[in-house]
Amino acid sequence: MAVVLTTHQLQKLSDHKYSAEGSSFLEPGFQVFWRWLVEKVPLWLAPNTITSIGLAINIITTMILVLYSPDAKQDVPGWAYILCGLGLFAYQSLDAIDGKQARRTKTNSPLGELFDHGCDSVSTAFVMLGSCIALKLGHEPNWLLFELVSASFLFYCAHWQTYVSGTLRFSKIDVTEGQIAIVAIYLITGIFGEGIWELEVPLIGSFKMLPIYISIGGALLQINNNFSIIFMKGGIGRNGSTVAGTSTIFPAFPISLVLILEVIISYKSPSNVFNNNPCLYALSFGLLAAKVTNKLVVAHMTKSEMELFDLGLIGPGMLFLNQYFNCIIREDIVLWLCFIWCLFDLIKYSTNVCSEICDYLNIYCFTITSKPRPDNTGRNGKTKSN
Repeated sequence: MAVVLTTHQLQKLSDHKYSAEGSSFLEPGFQVFWRWLVEKVPLWLAPNTITSIGLAINIITTMILVLYSPDAKQDVPGWAYILCGLGLFAYQSLDAIDGKQARRTKTNSPLGELFDHGCDSVSTAFVMLGSCIALKLGHEPNWLLFELVSASFLFYCAHWQTYVSGTLRFSKIDVTEGQIAIVAIYLITGIFGEGIWELEVPLIGSFKMLPIYISIGGALLQINNNFSIIFMKGGIGRNGSTVAGTSTIFPAFPISLVLILEVIISYKSPSNVFNNNPCLYALSFGLLAAKVTNKLVVAHMTKSEMELFDLGLIGPGMLFLNQYFNCIIREDIVLWLCFIWCLFDLIKYSTNVCSEICDYLNIYCFTITSKPRPDNTGRNGKTKSN
């Protein structure tokens, strides 16, 4: 198994302390529910297991929508949307209590923070895709692509400003509000039918444009908040640099490579590969964006430099080269290969990182017991702490 984290990075990781500030409009009310909910969780259940269960529920319920409507145009039974709404609410709730469970069981560790953000990055791709299916944005591919690209970019920006400032900051309209809005979209679609989004509304056109315009407003607000920190306040490192002492601007390039390829390949495709396979396309690039975001989170927690290129780019690279050579292979086949590669690469990277952190900290990922330590030493030859 290839080594991902250096000894220096692991040492920095073990010293990392979680820092967050701010609260959204809905969070204080939900905190009451989350505190009640975590008390119902058995003490033997590991926080990372809670996070994984929530992500699995979210993925499974969204994939039901994808199976019914792979082109984001087909009709989906109402029960599937209601199930998806309940699944997203379950994910949000479990994602909110994993940290509380860690403090409750005294199993806080840097792995928990990284695992939480990693699952959130994957969830972002599925949540946005599911909401686009509910709105049948397959009929409006430009808006569909815009929503997918903006979701990946916004999630990345939140961690970009964290890499710069050292603190994860929540605005008044943030993840909680966005997830509840999408739960509402699922429930409205499931109860009233997909046709409700085609109703004409004065000034805005079809009703489906309302959530799109709201999402644009929320996106502009978040970008303003993040960019004001990145470009105006500067970083906490030397001479206004990042926590790693590196350029505050450079993190823009890794995600830009992903998103620019996502847009260019979709518009340059002679067979309209995005229009005909929007769900597969969205998941391929969504998983790649999740991988790049995870590397940014790792760079922040280990106070290390970001890398420009990523092995995951081999997937889009196949699509790009195939177009360059006039599509000698059918684009839908290459897209499947791209998806498989991006999925494999993300799983491999995540597994390696978690394994290395567990070995260094002498902990298990999915249980709350510590690993036996016969020699009581870590990779750096120093005594490890629990």
